Amino acid sequence: MEKPTPNNPIREPTDRELVLSLQNGDLGAFDQLVKRYQARLYRVIYGVLLHHEDTNDVLMETLVKAYRNIGRFRIGASFYTWIYRIAINAAISYRRKTARFRQAGGAGSQADDEEKMPEAFVDEPAGKEALRKMELQELHQEIERALSQLSEAHRAVVTLFDIEGLSHAEIAKIVGCSEGTVRSRLFYAHKRLRESLRNYV
Repeated sequence: MEKPTPNNPIREPTDRELVLSLQNGDLGAFDQLVKRYQARLYRVIYGVLLHHEDTNDVLMETLVKAYRNIGRFRIGASFYTWIYRIAINAAISYRRKTARFRQAGGAGSQADDEEKMPEAFVDEPAGKEALRKMELQELHQEIERALSQLSEAHRAVVTLFDIEGLSHAEIAKIVGCSEGTVRSRLFYAHKRLRESLRNYV
């Protein structure tokens, strides 16, 4: 295998090249796509669900669906838009399904589902650094609480825009609505978040 050099670096394959290889039976290409998108998909799914264990389940479901349907992917389309759409739809569907289950008296409650922050500062020395971490933890919890008051659709556009940095046009393709609807959802969501976090930001 050719080794990279300063004058001849090895070029990373594009999404299109990896998809073509996968459609031709190269399973290793799927591994590369997973490595490329796994962290990003996790962030997007978590932005909808706000629960780590559920996010892991939906991430796995997303990857399985992508693998099973890769043969129908149209070369020339945007792979990340396609797989983000699968992730968003799977997350919203999962959220609504579990919400119905809990309303019907299923095991668990909303309080049980709240994910505790990792105790990242347990071994930190006392003082300003520990206090700063506690304040950041409290802010993080307040942000998640504020996000939980939004609908799945609003959390999805906030995550794609504010965390993933996607454009209105890209988000519209992913969630299947017009750019005007994306802007409207963002305006509403940002307004609600500012109101909920007015004591923090």
